[in-house]
Amino acid sequence: MKPSNCIFCKIARKEIKVEILKESENFIAFPDANPKAEGHTLVIPKKHFVTLLDIPNNKGDELIKMVKDISSDLLDSKKADGFNILMNNLTPAGQVVFHAHIHIIPRKEGDGIRTIS
Repeated sequence: MKPSNCIFCKIARKEIKVEILKESENFIAFPDANPKAEGHTLVIPKKHFVTLLDIPNNKGDELIKMVKDISSDLLDSKKADGFNILMNNLTPAGQVVFHAHIHIIPRKEGDGIRTIS
């Protein structure tokens, strides 16, 4: 998919309006359109990368900081008692939107959400 047609690129370019939860130089975070739980958040690079392997290593600290900050905010605001961090990379792993993105899924005790264990 070309970046010009990519929904996440359009969000990063602010052509599609979303609630921006956090933004840094290279990443943006916003609520998932189809949340698995209240507070389910996506973190995407502003530049088009398909998988985690495509994101330059020198952007790793910035990405992890954003994921940690959002996860901490969910815990501090009592929207979560725990959280899952998930990233699907390529079709066999369940990737549907081919722009790298990390899911932060807030969890509550007994919420019934199934994950791998």
